[in-house]
Order: sequence, then C-alpha cells, then structure tokens
Amino acid sequence: MLNPTAAMRRMLYRLTISMGGALLCSLPASAVAQQAQSPAFLGIAHVAIRVKNVEASRDFYQRLGFQQFFAFEKDGHPTESFLKVNDRQFLELYPTTEAEPTPGFLHLCFEGQDLNALHDFDVAQGLTPTAVRKAGAGNLLFTLRGPENQNIEYTQYMPGSRHTLDRGQHLGADRIADNFYAVGLSMKDVAAATDYYTQRLRFARIGHSHTLLLPGTSGEQVVVIPYTGPQSRIYMHVPNLKQAARELKQRGLAASSGHKQLLLTDPDGNQLLLTR
Repeated sequence: MLNPTAAMRRMLYRLTISMGGALLCSLPASAVAQQAQSPAFLGIAHVAIRVKNVEASRDFYQRLGFQQFFAFEKDGHPTESFLKVNDRQFLELYPTTEAEPTPGFLHLCFEGQDLNALHDFDVAQGLTPTAVRKAGAGNLLFTLRGPENQNIEYTQYMPGSRHTLDRGQHLGADRIADNFYAVGLSMKDVAAATDYYTQRLRFARIGHSHTLLLPGTSGEQVVVIPYTGPQSRIYMHVPNLKQAARELKQRGLAASSGHKQLLLTDPDGNQLLLTR
C-alpha cells in the first residue's frame, strides 16, 4: 500500500493533469507547501553566544586567531563583539544581563542569497517569521522562533555593510581554523527538533542520524544533540590535528584529544570541536 505522501503525489498529478492544472491552485496551501523545496542557503553565517565577560571571551577567541573586526558599545561597555572566522562566517559575543544571566548558546544565523524568497517560503510553510529588515550592521535580516523557542536568524550580506566592506581584512594568518562546517543545537526533544528542521525548513537528514544538511550545496550542517546545558558546540576543520594540538599548546590553550578530534572549551563552557 502506498504511504500517504506518495499517494498524495500521485493523486495531485492525476487530478492536476485531468483538470488542466486548475485543481492544484485550489488545494490548501499546507498541502502544496509540504512538497515545496526551500530556496538555497549559502551556509552558516554566524553563531551568537552569551558570555559572562566579553573581554575575557574575546581574548580567548583571539588567541585562536579570530580577530575582532568591529564591536558595539553602550556607556563604555561592549554590547556585542564581532569576531571573524572568514569573510562570510563570524562569531558574535554578547554579555549576560540581569534579564539573561545564563551564558551559552544564543542563536544560529543562516546566510541566504535571496532573503525575501526564504521569508516567503517560511510563511508558506505556516511559520511566522518577522519582517525582513536592515540590521545595524547594514545587512538584511529576519528571525524565526524555532523548536523549544530557539531563535533562528537569516541574513543576506549587502553592499556597503560592515561585513561586506571588511572582506579580505581581519583574516589572521594564525587562525587555528578558517571555517566552521557544523553547529550543534542542544535540544531536550531531539526527535521533535529534527522533524522541525527537516519537515518545516526542508533540511536534509543524513541517514537516520540527527545531522542535517542545509538546503543548497554548501554542505554545512546542523547537528541536533541531546540537551546537557545551554552551551554551544561549533565544529571546525583543521588540516592536521597533531599540528593544531602543538599550536594550541604553544598559545597556552588546553585541548583534550579524542578520536580524530580536539576539544576546546571557552571560558563559559562553549565547545569547539576541531576535526580533520
């Protein structure tokens, strides 16, 4: 017996052909949206984390070779620090506040080529993203509340933005890695979060794992992991693990070795996994 999805596809095909395509337009939007594919993502744009001390965390990441290319301040205190991994990937540091006293993962941001198309797709999926707007750094932005009330950001780098104008700059030759290829999302209900990303946002699941490929051809991934705390997990490629371990030791940074990986922990317990 056909599964419901396959049966619906065949029924839609037969009825659409027989009625000259008129029926498809009259079907509920949800039935059509289930078959839609997301516009392509260009990759992961940034990971934002909340930290107890922006200066201390900035120092840690700068020792890894990630330079700050700009920051926002209020009353002489940093409210946001932008650190550069490469020309399209960044780390954002925000201080804890009285309202948000817990350090750890804040949000993940995806880069789109056409943010309005991505916004329209999410609306067609029955989701409620915010309107597309220009953010403080000059790029287009909209946000969406994901599983377990987790904030999801989308951005499109625009001509004249701080990110675009800084291309080719603040790329330290001593970066321990020059990309992150995956980010871990810590969830209390792993299955539900995986379903959300695959069924609503149209990420592609790798086998039966909870590793999900972004729509498009970037090859970058989201890894849904069981919740053990609010800390983030970022996966980075290095060409040579032994050489990376030596360099980290020379910089006074401790890393634990595992099977084909090095694990670093920042001052707030956020994890960086270096893999080859």
